[in-house]
Amino acid sequence: MISKLSLTIIPNFEEGEVLLIKKELDWTSFDVVNSIKAFLKYELGIKKIKIGHAGTLDPKATGLMIICTGKQTKSIEKYQSLDKEYTGSFTLGQTTPSWDTETTPNQNFPIDHITEKMIYDITNRFIGTILQRPPSYSAIWIDGRRAYKIARKDNKFKLEPRQVEISEFEIVSVKIPQVNFRIRCSKGTYIRALANDFGKALNSGAYLSSLCRSAIGHFKLEEALSINEFKERYKNPEEEW
Repeated sequence: MISKLSLTIIPNFEEGEVLLIKKELDWTSFDVVNSIKAFLKYELGIKKIKIGHAGTLDPKATGLMIICTGKQTKSIEKYQSLDKEYTGSFTLGQTTPSWDTETTPNQNFPIDHITEKMIYDITNRFIGTILQRPPSYSAIWIDGRRAYKIARKDNKFKLEPRQVEISEFEIVSVKIPQVNFRIRCSKGTYIRALANDFGKALNSGAYLSSLCRSAIGHFKLEEALSINEFKERYKNPEEEW
């Protein structure tokens, strides 16, 4: 395991390593993988190597990613199945086509009737096993095409609801129209979809205005290395640290 807790370990990326990496805003998950792969190839001279990630983060999300190299890519499914923890914010009174900040608000809704008590009370509806419709602007495969590519051409396109599990849903603070939260949930949960459903439950609208993945299973964001920290540490992997 490569993290801030293991900086003295000499890694064997070809044989297989598991990396805890902190994704920055506006990077795609593929950007992270490709950056690490290019570093291993051009800086460390590892010409052929398997590498993949254990769970996509949207471009407008930041936080923890698990990257696997070599034989550890066989463990990707195991890491994908772990529950996730997120912190972030919903913005009430507006919606966007993508349900987050990747697109701009296109609809406005009333918020004068919303109280803090309503916000805290409504969270109980979303704890446990729920049906959730994933956002049309997502990377889900539909008949060999990504859903977001279909959605760009068909604004009426919708995905079928899926069952997900939300074990914890805490409202951290409220300053209407912003609601700050912490969520613990199962694989496959879309926090963008939760934001959209949360707004509807308040007889209004909402979109996801910020999101950070703070944990995957027992792995914490605080343990993760940024891309720059990773490259700085391992450009000479045998040096003492």
